[in-house]
Amino acid sequence: MGKKIIAFLTLVMVLGLQVTTLDARQIDDISCSEAIVSLLPCVPFLTGLGPPTPSTSCCEAAQNLNQKADTTQVRRDVCECLKGASIKFGVNSDKTKQLPQLCNLSLSFSFDPSIDCNT
Repeated sequence: MGKKIIAFLTLVMVLGLQVTTLDARQIDDISCSEAIVSLLPCVPFLTGLGPPTPSTSCCEAAQNLNQKADTTQVRRDVCECLKGASIKFGVNSDKTKQLPQLCNLSLSFSFDPSIDCNT
């Protein structure tokens, strides 16, 4: 258990450092970095280092981000941002596909790191 906690804390630190180097372009009223930081509570679930279900704070963060992405263009921008981050951070694609259902999110697509964000 101690090794998992150390691995998780290391991952959070690396994510924090990586977020500062990611594209900081503005996604309407949310930046790419803000979108990624808002989903940090989901990291344990999305990487498979945490419990088999997302935490309440993860689901709340995902729902808040989903509400902010209220136009097609913003959704595309957030999609591209999170797609790049998920590849960079080694997110488990099976977990990304499970997150909307487990958090009761209504999405018109299945999120996958290989998704075409323009469709």
